[in-house]
Amino acid sequence: MMPTESSGTPPPLDAEASGPVDAPIPIRRAEYRWYHKLIAVVFVAFCLEIGLFLVIFPWTDYWEGNYFAAIVPEWRVYWENLYLRGAVSGLGIVNLYISLVEVFRLRRFARH
Repeated sequence: MMPTESSGTPPPLDAEASGPVDAPIPIRRAEYRWYHKLIAVVFVAFCLEIGLFLVIFPWTDYWEGNYFAAIVPEWRVYWENLYLRGAVSGLGIVNLYISLVEVFRLRRFARH
C-alpha cells in the first residue's frame, strides 16, 4: 500500500487528541431600548406608506403628467405602458408585505 492511500478505517479517537469539551454558553435574551421600538414602528410606517403609494399612484391621472415623463418625450410610450405600471405596483406589494412581516415581528419587544 502506498503512503498516500488510506486503508478505509478511520484512525482511533483519543480523548487528548479531540481536546477539552467546552460547557454550553448560556443564551441571553436581547434587551431592547425605547429607540429600538421606535425605529421598528417608524420602519413599519415607512414601508406601509411607500407600499400604498406605489400600488395606487401608477393608476392615477398624475402618473402621465409628471416631471419624469416630460424629460424625454420619446420615452412616453414606455412610461404609459401597463406593464411598467404593473411592475411599480408589484414593488408596492413587496413593500406592503415587508411592513406586514415587520408588524408581526414587533412581538419581539413584548415582555415574557
